[in-house]
Amino acid sequence: MREVVLVLAFVGAAVLGYKLISEVPSLLHTPLMSGMNALSGITVVGAITATGLAVATGSKLAGFIAIVLAMINVVGGFVVTDRMLRMFKSERGRNA
Repeated sequence: MREVVLVLAFVGAAVLGYKLISEVPSLLHTPLMSGMNALSGITVVGAITATGLAVATGSKLAGFIAIVLAMINVVGGFVVTDRMLRMFKSERGRNA
């Protein structure tokens, strides 16, 4: 029963997240994503903690996958933020 509740909570969060993001104007997507990097960092810390406390091999594997995916999210967010910030630099700032 507990697993069903967890799956339903995950599906509900995914649907709610999709609805929220789809309502954000495209002009705000990049600043919103760069602000979410802090939350992604917290996800990495949580995944590391959960993996460190895991006992079963399957749980450790799931934790490792969570760490990898969260780090991809953090790095990708910083890459996009850097690209966005470079768009606002002047020509002199780009050559320096």
